Amino acid sequence: MPNKNVISIGLHPDVVNYALFPGLTPEKLSHALKAQAEYLEKQGFNVTACLVDLGQTAEQTARAALLEKQYDVVVIGAGVRTPPPHFILFEKLINVVHECAPKAKICFNTSADDTAEAILRWVKPA
Repeated sequence: MPNKNVISIGLHPDVVNYALFPGLTPEKLSHALKAQAEYLEKQGFNVTACLVDLGQTAEQTARAALLEKQYDVVVIGAGVRTPPPHFILFEKLINVVHECAPKAKICFNTSADDTAEAILRWVKPA
């Protein structure tokens, strides 16, 4: 049985307003994203990271990534989902996911450190 395809849509570390996330730094975020992807790959998932900006090209970037292959699960990161200033971006990305990956499970993490946990709530590796 082939591995399950996972895409994680989140903010690129260069565009994050770290004042909204006390204790988070670009280095910590980058490390957490890499560690979660490596863990998921060891579990048997094919992982695609889709890092977006704050809205200038986020929809186009997500759409292009979602159309590359069929995904079993889509994670939308807490950096997109939780800060009130990002609610329009979150709404736009949800609609892109709905349009481009209508059969995929959608899940949400609370931080970059629990992405695998969010995915495993909905999809098990092949």
